[in-house]
Amino acid sequence: MNSIKLSPDQRATALAGDDGVRSVVVDGVRQVYRVVGEGPVCLVHSGGPGVDPQYLRIPALESRLTMVYVDPVGSGESDLLPDGDYSLSRYASFARSVLDDLGVPKAYFLGHSHGGFVGLQFGIDSPDRLDGLILYDTSPQWTQELTHTATKEMAAFARRWPDRPEAAEAGRLWEAAHAPDSVDANDLESHQRFLTGILPAYFADYRKTVERIGDAPTIGLTHDPNRLPVEWDVRDQLRTIDVPALVIVGTYDFICAPRFAYEIQAGLRNARLVELRDSGHFGHVEEPDEFAEAVVDFIYDIKAGERA
Repeated sequence: MNSIKLSPDQRATALAGDDGVRSVVVDGVRQVYRVVGEGPVCLVHSGGPGVDPQYLRIPALESRLTMVYVDPVGSGESDLLPDGDYSLSRYASFARSVLDDLGVPKAYFLGHSHGGFVGLQFGIDSPDRLDGLILYDTSPQWTQELTHTATKEMAAFARRWPDRPEAAEAGRLWEAAHAPDSVDANDLESHQRFLTGILPAYFADYRKTVERIGDAPTIGLTHDPNRLPVEWDVRDQLRTIDVPALVIVGTYDFICAPRFAYEIQAGLRNARLVELRDSGHFGHVEEPDEFAEAVVDFIYDIKAGERA
């Protein structure tokens, strides 16, 4: 079981939230990451693509694990890719560079949404670098099927909250963006406005979440107009991933519906699934205790098995 030891000063600084920024340069591209906590190493890859990774900070895990938070290339403080090739294998290669830079031969990989795509690709490309996979609100495919399912789930979200204007607006924005005659926006302001408008649909109960955390959630974006389109499907390769996996999904996740989580579990050789019944796409915010417990139990069950 690999771990990274921080000095007392480093640990105090990290847990206070003033993380030292680390980086590694690969082919002239700067990949930024942050190390927080102590214990088994868990590389954390946020969703998006292009979404500010700060939304996936998980303090509840930092007292038990060494959390290595990656700013995926094309987001946060990392560089854009000059050729616009943001393939899943390319993301996985940058994740490997972080482990190499840390001098860690193997780690756990926690990938959320698009980050889960990266996790699955990492498991296919480099299974020898993994202690285990944590696949959180994600899918084994990034195709029109995923989009069509999300469209149906968005309509179900709007029907579930008929008296909430923000639900109707989210549905309207999604429908307009995916209409046959829609024109893809190619500027940051338009993408940010769209994400902000549909954000309520990412939660099981948006107003309940806002009331509990005391503020409306916000998510920032980095927009790369040179980003090339990607279509990706590894359903027929899941059986090649021979490491333990934890699949976590929110019952009300509209963008990566639960059916895809169950598809991942069925396709992998060694996977357990946890469904968070009061969550949408952000279970670490909506049900933080249940989310953290599932991750810690998974990792420490593996650790106990290694000692047996």
